[in-house]
Amino acid sequence: MAFPLNKTKNMGDNMTKSADNGSKTTSMKALVFHGPNNLSFEDRPKPKLIKATDAIVRVTTTTICGTDLHILKGDKPTIADGRILGHEGVGIIEEVGKNVVTFNKGDKVLISLITSCGRCSFCREQMFSHCRDGGWLLGNSIDGTQAEYVRIPFADSGLYLLPDEADEEAAVMLSCILPTALECGTISGHVSPGDIVAIVGAGPVGLVTLLTSKLYSPAEIIIIDIDDNRLEVARSFGATKVINSLDGKAAEQVMAMTDNAGVNVAIEAVGLAATFDICQAIIAPGGHIANLGVHAKSVELHLEKLWGSNITITTNLVSAGTTSMLLGMVQSGRIDAKKLVSHRFELTEIIKAYDTFANAAREHALKVIIKNSAKEKTS
Repeated sequence: MAFPLNKTKNMGDNMTKSADNGSKTTSMKALVFHGPNNLSFEDRPKPKLIKATDAIVRVTTTTICGTDLHILKGDKPTIADGRILGHEGVGIIEEVGKNVVTFNKGDKVLISLITSCGRCSFCREQMFSHCRDGGWLLGNSIDGTQAEYVRIPFADSGLYLLPDEADEEAAVMLSCILPTALECGTISGHVSPGDIVAIVGAGPVGLVTLLTSKLYSPAEIIIIDIDDNRLEVARSFGATKVINSLDGKAAEQVMAMTDNAGVNVAIEAVGLAATFDICQAIIAPGGHIANLGVHAKSVELHLEKLWGSNITITTNLVSAGTTSMLLGMVQSGRIDAKKLVSHRFELTEIIKAYDTFANAAREHALKVIIKNSAKEKTS
C-alpha cells in the first residue's frame, strides 16, 4: 500500500533558520500531518517552554510507530490538521524550565511517549497513561518528535537520562515499543514458565512481545502472520513455531499443534477483527487474551463460546512504568533491541521512511531509524 504523501516544503539544506537578531534558531524542520494520507515535511516554529516543568529537546534519533500509520490512514480522527507526528525519540536537552530538577542543558535523554504529573488520582494508581494532565500527548494532542526539536511536558517524569555512549538506535526502542510489548502484552497476558503463547502479528510490536515473553520462560511461542519474511525473522528471534495465516486456517493449525487444548496466552498485535478472532478461537480454558493492536473498527466478542471458559481479556494503553527496568536490560545486552532495525534514513528523508514502513512486506521493513544530523546554527 502506498500513501499519496505531500512533497517536502521549503526543504533547503535542512539547517534551521537563524533568527533576525542572529542568535539562536527560531524555526525547524518537522513532519506534519494534514489529514488522512497527507503528510508534509516543512518549516515550523521551534518550540518554546510553556510551563516551568517543560524541557526543550533537540531530537537526534526518532522512528515511526504503527500507531503513526493508523493516524495517517485516518483511524484516529481526533488528531488535528497541522500536528507534528511522532512519540519516540532520543535527543539532547537544550533548555529546561525552572522547576525541572532532574535534568540539565546538554544531557542526553530518552523521550518516553507517556508524560505524567505524578500527582493526580490516576498517577497515584500508577496508571500514568491516563494522567489527567499528561498521558500520551506527543504526536497526539501536542506536537511530537518527528522534528528537529520537541517540547516535553513534565520533563522530570517524561525523560530518562542516557549515558553519552548509549546506542541511540537501541535506546529509541524504549520510547514506546518495548514497554508496550512488555506491559500490554507479556505482563497483561500473564505469560508464565511452561506456557504455550501465541502472538498474532509479527510486526515490530509483535516481535518485541516475543522477546519480552522469552524472559518468562514459556514452553512454546507460536507466531502468526501473513508475511513469510516476518515469520522468518520471528523464527530467528526465538519463535518455536510459525504459521502463515493467509489461508484463513491459522486457528485450526494452532489447535492441531496443541492437541485441541489451545494456548495459555493469546496476544493480539495487529488491530483487526480477523486477528482478534484468531485469539478467541485458540485460547484455552483459564487462558488470557491480551490486546495490543490499535483497533479502528469494532470486533465481535464471542461470548456464546467463551462465557464459561474462565478466560481474561485485557486492553491497555502503555503506562511506561517499566521503562527504567527495560533501559537497564537493554544497556546490559539482556535485550537486543537494535536487532529490530531494518532501515535507516536522515530526517530529510522522512517521507521516504514513511513509505518504506507503510509497505513493510514489500520493503522487508521492521523498525526504521530516522537520524537528525543537523546541528543548531548560532551566530
